[in-house]
Amino acid sequence: MNTLFLAAAGGGNNMLILLLFVGLMVLMYFTMIRPQKKQQQKRVQMMDKLKKGDQVILVDGLHAKIDSINSKDKTIVIDADGIYLTFSRMAVRQILPSATAAPKEASATTNTTSTDKPVVKDTDKPADTAETKSEDKPAETKADDTAEKKDDSDKE
Repeated sequence: MNTLFLAAAGGGNNMLILLLFVGLMVLMYFTMIRPQKKQQQKRVQMMDKLKKGDQVILVDGLHAKIDSINSKDKTIVIDADGIYLTFSRMAVRQILPSATAAPKEASATTNTTSTDKPVVKDTDKPADTAETKSEDKPAETKADDTAEKKDDSDKE
């Protein structure tokens, strides 16, 4: 008769295990599957934005320029310094920013004077420290200083 009570009590544990299993599946979905789908969706959007003349980096690290795109076969022909290669569109890892935008940003960030020489202010000079003073000494005195430091450390 005691076994009937134990069997009835054990049925509640089965429900708890089932709920934990379902909870684990939900957690796995939100931590593993969903982010992977988002990443894949971004990749597909990037592939749709490919156009002739784009600078790209392929999955093997090859830097090249897109020469033509074949939508039917989902392939691209790239120009790697005069060598034309055909790859799957999915071989593109990254689209590099256009070359026309880069020089404009670089010229906007550099500040030069009319003589194109950088202006050096007195505040940019480093403060005199013991290290800079020891560099000004001749090599013989540097050796003497290091020998004295060793002697001092041996006494301690």
